[in-house]
Amino acid sequence: MFKNRPLRRKALTALAGAGIAALALSACSSGSSGATADPKAFTFLSINENTTIPGVLTALSKNECSAENKALPLKINKQAQGTLDQQLQLLAGQNALPTAFVSANSPDLTQKLFTSGKVVDFGASGNSAVSDNLVPAAQDAVKALYDDKTIVLPTELNIEGIWYNKKLLADNGISEAPTTWDDLTADMATLKAAGVQPISDAGKAGDGWGVTRWVGAYLYRTLGPDALADVKSGKAKLTDPKYVAAADEIAALGKKGYFGSSPNSVDYATALNTFLSGKAGFYYMGSWAVSAFNDPKQNKIGTDNIGFVPFPTVAGGKGSADQTPTNVGTDIAVSASQYKNAKVKAWVDCIGKNYGTVALKNFGQITGIKADSSVKVPALTKLTQDQIDKTTSSVQWFEALFPAAATTASQNNGGLLGAGQLTGSQFMQTVSSSLSN
Repeated sequence: MFKNRPLRRKALTALAGAGIAALALSACSSGSSGATADPKAFTFLSINENTTIPGVLTALSKNECSAENKALPLKINKQAQGTLDQQLQLLAGQNALPTAFVSANSPDLTQKLFTSGKVVDFGASGNSAVSDNLVPAAQDAVKALYDDKTIVLPTELNIEGIWYNKKLLADNGISEAPTTWDDLTADMATLKAAGVQPISDAGKAGDGWGVTRWVGAYLYRTLGPDALADVKSGKAKLTDPKYVAAADEIAALGKKGYFGSSPNSVDYATALNTFLSGKAGFYYMGSWAVSAFNDPKQNKIGTDNIGFVPFPTVAGGKGSADQTPTNVGTDIAVSASQYKNAKVKAWVDCIGKNYGTVALKNFGQITGIKADSSVKVPALTKLTQDQIDKTTSSVQWFEALFPAAATTASQNNGGLLGAGQLTGSQFMQTVSSSLSN
């Protein structure tokens, strides 16, 4: 099933390049950024893997934004996350972007959409109904990604780290959460020896970021918070020995079977279910998953049995555990041409005023949009809020500064790294080749 992966990756990269070319042509030939400037519906393109955003928008359409929805009915379509970037490139090239959509997996692609006049800058004058309701930390995170522009709505404000099953660890003689890499790998060895899968994270093509997050986190702990910024600036290369060493550490986990028997066949939903059904000890994930943790239909181990620890320190490393991966997660971009329509703007303004409160109250989701401070939250949501408050500096995820082709290459090959089928050198060379192209 996976023997043709390099060929498929090459095809996806070619498709991405074709999409960007089409996007550039359309930007030169028209200035339109949507199918129509007079839409009959508020169309939203979501991803299959995220149920919270459609849920919040649907709730808003029935309550706080019912008047806006009556004037312009909400219509939600869905796309697999792994093919989202290609779909956005195709739609942009056809001047057929929906009213609003989940932004691209690659921030570089979202930036290109903005540069081509396809999406709105909410920081521009006249958009205060949205920008005034953004949490400052979230707005700063968005600006850091998008050249000081606010071109997405931060429907999440996340920290990332390692969630763990307290009971499963205790039952196997592990009394404390690991705070160093040596402790973590020793705990993994203990679980593996007991017949317990140490790590649950996705590695299927498109979802391979579940594994590549480990690469990025290890790099930050060993080389410090500028590790990947140095790659973007040209000060370093992914193929440099210190960078390859990080990928080799994760490949070593894969060779020992710590990600399970076949991580390159595991998608996001399966990885989440594996952890929440008590079949794995550790789960590297962003706090966006807390909404699933708080759902008793999904969480079979109970919220009291879930703990969180920042990615551990590495002996001799330049990074520290208080440098926490922080991001705005799955966010929303809005068509620039359709935003000129008064009904669309009213809908977006209503989202800006109410999304944060509804997401927190109904789904336990912490967002980058201000929420009513009186909303009571579950224990794991409060844990996340406390951890955000403890964070002294933020770092990004592995592919955050990569262009679309390199993001695709990384996430399509992450599972092979997590399976131990690629060495660190092979993985970094593959990603580096797409990065340079």
